[in-house]
Amino acid sequence: MGSDRPPVLLDRDAIAARIAALALDIRRDCPAAPLHLVCVLKGAFMFLSDLIRSMDGPLTLDFMALSSYNSGASSSGEVRLIKDLDTGLEGRDVVIVEDIVDTGLTLHYLQEILLARGPRSLRTACLLSKPSRRQIDVAVDYIGFTIEDHFVVGYGLDYDEQYRNLPYIGLLP
Repeated sequence: MGSDRPPVLLDRDAIAARIAALALDIRRDCPAAPLHLVCVLKGAFMFLSDLIRSMDGPLTLDFMALSSYNSGASSSGEVRLIKDLDTGLEGRDVVIVEDIVDTGLTLHYLQEILLARGPRSLRTACLLSKPSRRQIDVAVDYIGFTIEDHFVVGYGLDYDEQYRNLPYIGLLP
Protein backbone atom coordinates (compact mmCIF):
# COMPACT_ATOMS: atom_id res chain seq x y z
CA MET A 1 0.00 0.00 0.00
CA GLY A 2 3.01 2.27 0.47
CA SER A 3 2.47 5.91 -0.45
CA ASP A 4 -1.23 5.56 -1.35
CA ARG A 5 -2.20 5.28 2.33
CA PRO A 6 -4.68 7.99 3.33
CA PRO A 7 -3.59 10.36 6.10
CA VAL A 8 -4.52 9.28 9.63
CA LEU A 9 -7.54 10.83 11.33
CA LEU A 10 -7.78 8.33 14.21
CA ASP A 11 -4.92 5.97 14.96
CA ARG A 12 -5.27 2.40 16.18
CA ASP A 13 -4.42 3.27 19.80
CA ALA A 14 -7.12 5.94 20.00
CA ILE A 15 -9.63 3.55 18.42
CA ALA A 16 -8.74 0.71 20.81
CA ALA A 17 -9.01 2.92 23.89
CA ARG A 18 -12.37 4.34 22.86
CA ILE A 19 -13.81 0.93 22.02
CA ALA A 20 -12.76 -0.42 25.43
CA ALA A 21 -14.59 2.52 27.06
CA LEU A 22 -17.70 1.90 24.92
CA ALA A 23 -17.72 -1.77 25.94
CA LEU A 24 -17.71 -0.73 29.60
CA ASP A 25 -20.52 1.79 28.99
CA ILE A 26 -22.68 -0.80 27.23
CA ARG A 27 -22.17 -3.37 29.99
CA ARG A 28 -22.84 -0.73 32.66
CA ASP A 29 -26.24 -0.12 31.08
CA CYS A 30 -27.00 -3.85 30.68
CA PRO A 31 -24.91 -5.55 33.39
CA ALA A 32 -26.60 -8.91 33.74
CA ALA A 33 -28.51 -9.25 30.51
CA PRO A 34 -27.30 -11.47 27.72
CA LEU A 35 -26.79 -8.96 24.92
CA HIS A 36 -27.56 -9.62 21.30
CA LEU A 37 -25.35 -7.53 19.04
CA VAL A 38 -26.44 -6.87 15.47
CA CYS A 39 -23.52 -5.89 13.27
CA VAL A 40 -24.23 -3.83 10.17
CA LEU A 41 -22.10 -5.23 7.38
CA LYS A 42 -19.68 -4.66 5.91
CA GLY A 43 -18.24 -1.57 7.54
CA ALA A 44 -18.81 -2.40 11.22
CA PHE A 45 -17.20 -5.85 11.33
CA MET A 46 -13.86 -4.64 12.71
CA PHE A 47 -15.60 -2.44 15.29
CA LEU A 48 -17.76 -5.39 16.36
CA SER A 49 -14.77 -7.70 16.62
CA ASP A 50 -12.85 -5.37 18.91
CA LEU A 51 -15.98 -4.39 20.86
CA ILE A 52 -16.88 -7.97 21.81
CA ARG A 53 -13.28 -8.77 22.77
CA SER A 54 -13.48 -5.83 25.20
CA MET A 55 -16.85 -6.87 26.62
CA ASP A 56 -17.55 -9.16 29.56
CA GLY A 57 -20.70 -11.17 30.06
CA PRO A 58 -22.92 -13.27 27.85
CA LEU A 59 -23.61 -12.16 24.31
CA THR A 60 -24.74 -13.42 20.95
CA LEU A 61 -24.19 -12.00 17.48
CA ASP A 62 -26.03 -11.61 14.22
CA PHE A 63 -25.40 -9.68 11.03
CA MET A 64 -27.40 -7.49 8.66
CA ALA A 65 -26.40 -5.78 5.46
CA LEU A 66 -28.02 -2.58 4.25
CA SER A 67 -26.95 -0.07 1.69
CA SER A 68 -27.70 3.52 0.87
CA TYR A 69 -24.62 3.87 -1.33
CA ASN A 70 -24.04 3.00 -4.91
CA SER A 71 -20.39 2.50 -5.82
CA GLY A 72 -18.35 5.53 -4.78
CA ALA A 73 -18.78 8.14 -2.10
CA SER A 74 -22.27 9.56 -2.52
CA SER A 75 -25.42 8.22 -0.89
CA SER A 76 -28.29 7.26 -3.14
CA GLY A 77 -30.73 8.26 -0.38
CA GLU A 78 -32.60 4.95 -0.80
CA VAL A 79 -31.94 2.25 1.81
CA ARG A 80 -31.93 -1.37 0.69
CA LEU A 81 -31.93 -4.46 2.92
CA ILE A 82 -29.37 -6.84 1.45
CA LYS A 83 -29.03 -9.46 4.24
CA ASP A 84 -31.51 -10.01 7.05
CA LEU A 85 -30.94 -11.51 10.50
CA ASP A 86 -30.70 -15.25 11.06
CA THR A 87 -32.41 -15.18 14.49
CA GLY A 88 -35.38 -13.48 16.12
CA LEU A 89 -35.18 -10.49 18.47
CA GLU A 90 -38.34 -10.86 20.54
CA GLY A 91 -37.67 -10.18 24.23
CA ARG A 92 -33.93 -9.67 23.74
CA ASP A 93 -31.66 -6.80 24.71
CA VAL A 94 -30.28 -5.71 21.34
CA VAL A 95 -27.42 -3.39 20.45
CA ILE A 96 -27.01 -2.32 16.83
CA VAL A 97 -23.30 -2.01 15.99
CA GLU A 98 -22.84 0.50 13.16
CA ASP A 99 -19.67 1.88 11.64
CA ILE A 100 -20.75 5.45 10.88
CA VAL A 101 -23.91 7.49 11.25
CA ASP A 102 -24.00 10.11 8.54
CA THR A 103 -27.40 11.26 7.23
CA GLY A 104 -29.20 9.03 9.73
CA LEU A 105 -31.45 7.55 7.03
CA THR A 106 -29.96 4.05 7.09
CA LEU A 107 -29.91 3.83 10.88
CA HIS A 108 -33.47 5.15 11.20
CA TYR A 109 -34.65 2.53 8.68
CA LEU A 110 -32.80 -0.21 10.58
CA GLN A 111 -34.09 0.87 13.99
CA GLU A 112 -37.68 0.85 12.71
CA ILE A 113 -37.28 -2.65 11.27
CA LEU A 114 -35.73 -4.02 14.46
CA LEU A 115 -38.19 -2.32 16.86
CA ALA A 116 -41.04 -3.98 14.96
CA ARG A 117 -39.52 -7.36 15.88
CA GLY A 118 -40.21 -6.88 19.60
CA PRO A 119 -36.86 -6.62 21.38
CA ARG A 120 -36.97 -5.89 25.13
CA SER A 121 -34.55 -3.01 24.49
CA LEU A 122 -32.84 -1.57 21.43
CA ARG A 123 -29.71 0.54 21.66
CA THR A 124 -27.24 1.70 19.03
CA ALA A 125 -23.46 1.93 19.14
CA CYS A 126 -21.59 3.63 16.33
CA LEU A 127 -17.89 4.09 15.92
CA LEU A 128 -18.21 7.40 14.08
CA SER A 129 -20.88 10.09 14.01
CA LYS A 130 -21.15 13.01 11.57
CA PRO A 131 -23.91 15.19 13.06
CA SER A 132 -23.37 17.96 10.49
CA ARG A 133 -24.68 15.60 7.78
CA ARG A 134 -27.90 14.49 9.56
CA GLN A 135 -31.04 14.63 7.47
CA ILE A 136 -33.13 12.92 10.14
CA ASP A 137 -32.92 12.94 13.92
CA VAL A 138 -31.85 9.46 14.99
CA ALA A 139 -31.00 8.09 18.43
CA VAL A 140 -27.45 6.87 18.99
CA ASP A 141 -26.74 5.67 22.52
CA TYR A 142 -22.99 5.08 22.27
CA ILE A 143 -20.71 7.13 20.03
CA GLY A 144 -17.05 6.35 19.56
CA PHE A 145 -15.98 9.58 17.90
CA THR A 146 -17.78 12.61 16.52
CA ILE A 147 -16.07 13.77 13.34
CA GLU A 148 -16.40 16.59 10.83
CA ASP A 149 -17.81 16.03 7.35
CA HIS A 150 -14.90 14.09 5.87
CA PHE A 151 -15.02 10.94 3.79
CA VAL A 152 -13.18 8.39 5.90
CA VAL A 153 -11.82 4.94 5.19
CA GLY A 154 -10.04 2.17 7.04
CA TYR A 155 -10.85 0.03 10.04
CA GLY A 156 -13.65 -1.62 8.05
CA LEU A 157 -14.82 1.50 6.20
CA ASP A 158 -14.31 1.54 2.47
CA TYR A 159 -14.32 3.57 -0.69
CA ASP A 160 -15.55 1.35 -3.52
CA GLU A 161 -14.55 -1.77 -1.49
CA GLN A 162 -10.98 -0.52 -0.98
CA TYR A 163 -9.12 0.50 2.24
CA ARG A 164 -11.14 -1.67 4.69
CA ASN A 165 -7.92 -3.33 5.85
CA LEU A 166 -6.23 -0.18 7.14
CA PRO A 167 -5.62 -0.47 10.91
CA TYR A 168 -6.64 3.17 11.41
CA ILE A 169 -9.28 5.59 10.16
CA GLY A 170 -7.94 7.82 7.43
CA LEU A 171 -9.11 10.76 5.39
CA LEU A 172 -9.84 10.23 1.72
CA PRO A 173 -9.04 13.39 -0.24
